Amino acid sequence: MLRFTLPRDMYYGKGSLEQLKNLKGKKAILVLGGGSMKKFGFVDRAVAYLKEAGIETILFENVEPDPSVETVMKGAEMMREFEPDWIISMGGGSPIDAAKAMWVFYEYPETSFEDIIQPFSFPTLRQKAQFIAIPSTSGTATEVTAFSVITDYAKGVKYPLADYNITPDIAIVDPDLAETMPPTLTAHTGMDALTHAVEAYVSTLNSPFTDPLAIKAIQMVFDYLPASFNGDMAAREQMHYAQCMAGQAFTNALLGIVHSMAHKTGAAFSTGHIPHGCANAIYLPYVIKFNAKNAEDRYADIARSVGITGTNAECVKQLCEKIDAYNGSLGIPKSLKEFGILEDEFKEKIGKIAELAVADACTGSNPRSITPAEMEKLFACTYYGTEVDF
Repeated sequence: MLRFTLPRDMYYGKGSLEQLKNLKGKKAILVLGGGSMKKFGFVDRAVAYLKEAGIETILFENVEPDPSVETVMKGAEMMREFEPDWIISMGGGSPIDAAKAMWVFYEYPETSFEDIIQPFSFPTLRQKAQFIAIPSTSGTATEVTAFSVITDYAKGVKYPLADYNITPDIAIVDPDLAETMPPTLTAHTGMDALTHAVEAYVSTLNSPFTDPLAIKAIQMVFDYLPASFNGDMAAREQMHYAQCMAGQAFTNALLGIVHSMAHKTGAAFSTGHIPHGCANAIYLPYVIKFNAKNAEDRYADIARSVGITGTNAECVKQLCEKIDAYNGSLGIPKSLKEFGILEDEFKEKIGKIAELAVADACTGSNPRSITPAEMEKLFACTYYGTEVDF
């Protein structure tokens, strides 16, 4: 038996933030990131709508990019003190991911972080609160997914948490919020969305329910990302919907080793954090070439859906070239070396990183199995920009 799970309600379109005034409840906590939502007036609007609904609201602010275990625990403590019946998170993937994890520790204070690292091991939620997610970026789609990524900085590891319990009850996909994204963030989140859709389509858990969502999202990203990157707000709106559709696909079909690799390298190197979407964009063409031995027909389907023609092998080759070209036009490096990771540190750490990537929760649904030795070899290709021929 398979499962297909999405939020009960999704409100979308310009101005859909206004739906907050129709909520029924007494208390809400609004979980926020670094301040852009406040700067552009969206926090004031949200609080005003909640006040109109008769809901008392407090703010938990300054969730950092790639939220930490410590931030999650602080937020949960505030929730236990305030006792909200709505948890609302607005912003990029980081505050929404953090709020999902906070939700668990609010409702189950005795639970430890280690208890929920194992996929699909969460206790039953909605005992105290329901959850609303309002994204301001067009990539993670965490507003419709059963996933959250939390970083343990002491260990230098990202933990992808997975459980249908943390799928939000309501998603508000208002493109007004996405208009505030700077170009680099637009590029990284857009390529994150493309990776979600591509990996969902070739996943071993793909289905007739997820395939149409994945293909449509891929088509929309290729159609609208360049214009969105260049500031076209009509295209920006379409990207906001495309990333949400990609999320609906991958939360049910799961992902693959592009994400396994990105999860384990984002915080691993001293020369600088690799933004998640940027890492995905770098790794995607290399992984397609690796996976094509098992999933050439599925990648060829993707290629043909965006106008590429030829044999399956020719389609896969041209798809990788198309992604490379998009990366180049968006200012995304072609390799980890080009990104700036030091070669000595890469060589020192890559063996352990490869082991962690193989053990990542996303590896299980990748269309081609991979050993730690193969993963290390694949990472070497992504570092030096060499061809994947194994």
